[in-house]
Amino acid sequence: MPHTRSAKKNLRKSTKRRLHNRRVMKTVKTEIKAFQAALDGPADALRTQFNLACKRLDKAAAKRVVHPNLAARKKSQLARALHAKQTAKPAT
Repeated sequence: MPHTRSAKKNLRKSTKRRLHNRRVMKTVKTEIKAFQAALDGPADALRTQFNLACKRLDKAAAKRVVHPNLAARKKSQLARALHAKQTAKPAT
């Protein structure tokens, strides 16, 4: 347990930040999973899920909850999946 006033305050700050970061990461992961679930559906729904996931990733990277390179990598992976879905030939 912290003894000094500053250590006690840092403990309060780190607890609050940890909870915020966990909440942000949970929403990011939820949006990515929703995008992956939408891969089976129509392309327009997939596009909207892609936009939502990218928005969440960008916001998390802007606040440094996740590293900007991680956000860029995830967005690239999602964009590749979206492009593959849009350019796939329809099954006949």
